[in-house]
Amino acid sequence: MTARLDRLIATRIRQDVQGMHAYAIQDSRGMVKLDAMENPHRLPPALQRELGERLASVALNRYPGERIEDLKQALAKHAKLPAGFGLMLGNGSDELISLLAMACDVPGATILAPVPGFVMYGMSAQLQGLKFAGVDLTPDFELDEKAMLDAIALHQPAIVYLAYPNNPTANLWNDGTIEKIVEAAPGLVVIDEAYQPFASRSYLDRVTRHEHVLLMRTLSKFGLAGVRIGYMMGPERLIHEVDKVRPPYNISVLNAEAALFALEHEDVFAAQAADLKKERSRLQSALEEMGLKSWPSDANMILVRVPDPAASFEGMKARKVLVKNVSRMHPLLAGCLRLTVGTPDENTQMLSALQSTL
Repeated sequence: MTARLDRLIATRIRQDVQGMHAYAIQDSRGMVKLDAMENPHRLPPALQRELGERLASVALNRYPGERIEDLKQALAKHAKLPAGFGLMLGNGSDELISLLAMACDVPGATILAPVPGFVMYGMSAQLQGLKFAGVDLTPDFELDEKAMLDAIALHQPAIVYLAYPNNPTANLWNDGTIEKIVEAAPGLVVIDEAYQPFASRSYLDRVTRHEHVLLMRTLSKFGLAGVRIGYMMGPERLIHEVDKVRPPYNISVLNAEAALFALEHEDVFAAQAADLKKERSRLQSALEEMGLKSWPSDANMILVRVPDPAASFEGMKARKVLVKNVSRMHPLLAGCLRLTVGTPDENTQMLSALQSTL
């Protein structure tokens, strides 16, 4: 049996897939979980009960139908969808990224993005058999304008991804540089605003200037990471073409109903985001007092450089605080940990755990 299974894997599973690693998710049981940029706040008990009643009445025996359209309309209103723009849904932003790679899989296509950045840009390219071109950021995690423009001229990418703000560096990039990249791009430009609830700026007010720009957002950072709703906005004709590769019924009726409920109470989530921004400032001040280098953040995470990231990560984990060691993801991230902004109590525990490892 083992020999047959070995032969099956060797001959029927793609060689590049065999060499890949699955997306790693850390075991967080019993931990203060500050590794995945989740909103740490739950719904108030009264809203939990109300949501439970709503979900109990959902027709689980039926495929998703009209409520998906209701969700699209609610998201369009929430995001202030520009006139002439369309909106499509994904099972999280991850699915939208995969669908874009599939839709743009023309001969010789390349996907280009700054690095370090969100790993799914490169992974989606590899899984679709496309080339991925990563362009290093500057040592301060800013866009390298010349390198980006040179790479665009060389590769003529089908898609350029610009995360705004970026993950894991948490910063917003120079708008003038972004505009030069957008103007130079021969294919699609996807502005990924996953962390928009915590950012000081959005690209939404500029997106209508360009017919080749798509704006991608998610409800994960809004406060619904477990619900898996991503959405993408752009010119109707362009969204219509990409939407053709979307699987039917990719959003479940339960997920759609939970998202609709949350959007009806968006003031609750806006208050949570405001609280997290206050806590982000507190964390940044505390890290500075510890003598640690951290970078400005427009997200619900902070990138910090520590003397020994492995020792700090393991030391914090031993104290039941889980963060993300990103020090080996890219040479520019050497020595860095990524800290998710949590509740006031969680952040106090995290700071104490980090201090004890220095």
